[in-house]
This record gives sequence, structure tokens and C-alpha cells, in this order.
Amino acid sequence: MRQILEPGSWAQQQFGECDLGDIRRNRRLIKFATQVAGNPSGNTPLQTQTWADCKAAYRLMDQSSVTFEATTQPHFRQTKSQANGVCLLLNDTTEIDYGYESGKQDVGLVGNGSDGFHLHSAMVVRPDGQVIGLAGQKIRYRKPKIPNESRTERLRRDRESLLWGQLMDEVGPPPDESKWIDVCDRGADNFEVYLKLLLNRHDWVVRAQRLKRHVLIQGKGFILSDALDQLPIEGSYSLSYRTAEKGVRQAEMEVRYGLISMPEPKLKSPWLKAMAITSISMWVVVAREVKPPKGVKPLCWVLLTSLPVNCFNDAWKVIEYYEKRWMIEEYHKALKTGCRLEARQYRTRARLEAITGVSVIVAVRLLQLRCAATTTPEHKASEFIPSIWLTALRALRPAAKIETVAQFYRQLAGLGGHLLRKSDGNPGWLTIWRGVDILNIAIKTIRGARHKCG
Repeated sequence: MRQILEPGSWAQQQFGECDLGDIRRNRRLIKFATQVAGNPSGNTPLQTQTWADCKAAYRLMDQSSVTFEATTQPHFRQTKSQANGVCLLLNDTTEIDYGYESGKQDVGLVGNGSDGFHLHSAMVVRPDGQVIGLAGQKIRYRKPKIPNESRTERLRRDRESLLWGQLMDEVGPPPDESKWIDVCDRGADNFEVYLKLLLNRHDWVVRAQRLKRHVLIQGKGFILSDALDQLPIEGSYSLSYRTAEKGVRQAEMEVRYGLISMPEPKLKSPWLKAMAITSISMWVVVAREVKPPKGVKPLCWVLLTSLPVNCFNDAWKVIEYYEKRWMIEEYHKALKTGCRLEARQYRTRARLEAITGVSVIVAVRLLQLRCAATTTPEHKASEFIPSIWLTALRALRPAAKIETVAQFYRQLAGLGGHLLRKSDGNPGWLTIWRGVDILNIAIKTIRGARHKCG
């Protein structure tokens, strides 16, 4: 499927179905989204460039109908309608941190007390790494701790751990004949989350956090960490990964798996008591490094999954799915570095939520642009990328061969300062978006020249 990269067509596609209560607001949102997509890392004056457009953008962000939900819901619906077949839903929470004493009004606290909020996302990707979009997203403001609160009292109120299940309910079940597999880090390792997934007909791959919990294997009770060592070794593989200290390192991994039953927790929330579910069966897959170098902590993934694991290939598929989880971290980088969401100078909660609603979808676009070089590297660039982008990049890099998608993004990174040597690894976000900024200037110059020439 051809990807729309031209900002105006993209903005119409993503925001054209938004209902802001007035057709003029709808049109202004599409225009502003076009401007943001054209310069994602800029602030509002840089993105709009004229005082009239800048003032119109500020006025738009002040409208009570321009909310995070109003700007994002059409994108969520589009994403879910395209998520057919087997799809991975990458779930995670990130902190939007504005810093200490930022002057923001009516926001919560994150980290060690700085101003901001939590943003929880469910991003849909195909198993080959193609990014479809966001199936749902929630903003949450941290509530102050209640002194001397017992665990039982905490389970009765709206707590942060509920965010995972709340978003799963909003995403809802997959279409008929489709399989959605939620891939989550340790924050989702919670009995209530697994039950929410079951009720919404989702499968899951979750990294275990509570290795000291009690589980049942063939009716006998075990501590999970003790049970792992009793599982037979079913296979092995070599993992190559890059470290900050020693560059690329090879790790020899052994794989074990088995079927477990997770009992309900002793302390239950009112919702969990009402569900009357006493246990959930699932598989555990362990990928553990053997004979690591001296002084190096061995790698170990303990993955809990609803997918049946009856052979090494099944276990390998579960590990492959979990390895895609890094893409949600790349999305967070696109949002914070590519869109510089935390640098926005809006003051009120309403304005911050409104600009966040635009930025989170622009960040999906940025991630799609970056991932295209690996998911569709040999596709002809002319079938995937607007001709004016190719014209501008070829003018700026006249000695380069730019025929495929991979060559296009490689030269785009070169435009941003990447030296394009094999030893340099993949370009980072700052390099990519320096290249995009330069390319956007060239595109505007070309369009201006064409307009003057009639």
C-alpha cells in the first residue's frame, strides 16, 4: 500500500473525520496538522510561520471542542479498521515531563516531582514491523499518595495500575477472523490485566515481573522462579545486540517453556471479586543467556503468553513478538525528540492536551517514515515516496543513487549529517530530523520556483 508522505494529503487523511463542532475549526485543524507535519520539531510560530496562522493556531487550541479525544478518535478508528489478520498491540506508558516549576497549570507530577502527565499507548504493528497506527491512548494525571493507606484500601480506588486494563477496554475486541496480540513489558504483569485481555479476546506476550508469585504446574504449587529451572531446555540461539560500553556483543541463549496456571491474588479489587475467576492458564517462555562474559549480567527474558507453545518454533515466535516491543520506545522518541512535545510552551491543561492530540499522530508518521527503510527496503522509491521529495533529495545529493526506499532514507540521514559508514550503525532521531528539516526547505524552494514560473 502506498504511504502518503505529503503533509497536506496526510493531514486530510488523519484529521478529516474530526468533528470539532464547526467546519471552520475542522479546516483549521487540517491546516495546522499539515504545518506541524512539515516541521514536527518546531514550536507553533516556526510551524505556522506567519502571525495570522500562528494566531489562528493558538485560537484553535483554546476552543473547548478541540480536545485530545476529539483529535485522536478518528485515527484510532482508522487504525483498528486496518488491523486485520495477525497484529501486535504494543502497550506502554511514558512520562511527558515539562520539568520543575514549569508554570503549567493543573497538570500532575511525574518522576521525582516535576510537572507533567503519563501517556499510555497501544500501537498496532504487523509482525514484520510495519507500523499501522495507534489503536488507543490515554492521558493520566498522577494523584497524590494517601498517607497510611492499606493495600485493601488502594484496591478500592482508581489506581495507576488500572490504566493498562482501561485502555484495553477502550480498544475493544478484534474484528472477526483477526488475532490481536498485546505485547507488554513488566508493568502489565497483573492478574486483572490478563483477565481484561481474555474478556476482550486478545492474546498476549507479557514480560514477567513477579517471579516470586505462586503458580500451579500440573496441579502442584511452585514459586515461579523455582519452576523455571525445572523446565527442560528445548533449544538455543545466538543473539547479537549492541551495548553502549562494548559495541556489538554475542549472547548464547537457551530456551525453556511450559504450561502454568496463575491463581487469583489473595487481595482482590471489588471488580475482580465480582468476576469470580479463580485462575488463568498460560504458557511461560524463558530465554536465558548461558556462559556470559565475566562481570556481565546475563540476559534473561521470562515471558508469559496465551499463545500455545508446543515446540521450539512456537517459543521462538513468542520471543520474536516480544522483540518488537522496542518499537513503542522508538515511538516515544519520535514524540519527544521528533515532535519535541515536552518543549511546548502552552500553559493550561486544555491547551497541552489539544497539542498533544496532534503531536501523537504526527509521531506515528515519523515512526512510519523511519521504519519504512527496514520493512520495505527494496520497494521502488517512486511507488512509495512523493515525487517532489525525490526531486528535492536528488538535487541536494546529486552523486547518490536513490532508486529504492532504503536508498532514499539512507541519503536523507546523510543530509542530516550521518556519515553512512557501516560501522556507524543506524542513524538516530536527531540526524533523521535534521535531514527532514533540510529537505522541507528544499521542497518549499522548489514549489515556490514552480509557482513563480507559472
